[in-house]
Amino acid sequence: MSRAVAKFPDLSLEMLETGRVAGIDEVGRGPFAGPVVAAAVILDQNNIPDGIQDSKKLSKAKREALFDAIFATSFVGTGEASVQEIDQHNILQASLLAMRRAMEALPTRPDIALVDGNRDPKLGIPSRLIVRGDGRSLSIAAASIVAKVTRDRKMCALAEVYPQYEWEKNAGYGTARHRKGLREFGITPQHRRSFAPIRSLLSDD
Repeated sequence: MSRAVAKFPDLSLEMLETGRVAGIDEVGRGPFAGPVVAAAVILDQNNIPDGIQDSKKLSKAKREALFDAIFATSFVGTGEASVQEIDQHNILQASLLAMRRAMEALPTRPDIALVDGNRDPKLGIPSRLIVRGDGRSLSIAAASIVAKVTRDRKMCALAEVYPQYEWEKNAGYGTARHRKGLREFGITPQHRRSFAPIRSLLSDD
């Protein structure tokens, strides 16, 4: 009985396109607190760092090392949407806004974008939507690493201001410790008031 071979992202989707290809991904749609962050990466296909993979499948140390390597060899742009923008527009629209900002932050304009997910962020250039793209495209996987490390660092910085919620460990997600902090200390300006658990706390006041 043959065993399934694990699939890793590669350049097969990029090779179908002509010109410069940017991979775009975002992180932070689910947390109770903090911004949503997106990244856009144009890889140098002749100088790709070894080990690029969906950021969720990498250790923190490996993500950090690849983050530096991607910046050293690639064109990179990052963008975010704030907590206020999330509450104003909803998390989906804020995520698409962060993607547009990441694309605009690239130092050179790509010819086409490979976008993780099934919603068009309307980047102003041709885009292909790739469901689970961070497991299929090296460019999207690279963007997932940049976005993840960028957001984690932001949440660590915010944890120094609001240490009661352990954002340096949970990145703003609704862990038991984060929920305990909410019960004991209430919400902060970095909490997403439009999210049901936070809205419920506000309604109890």
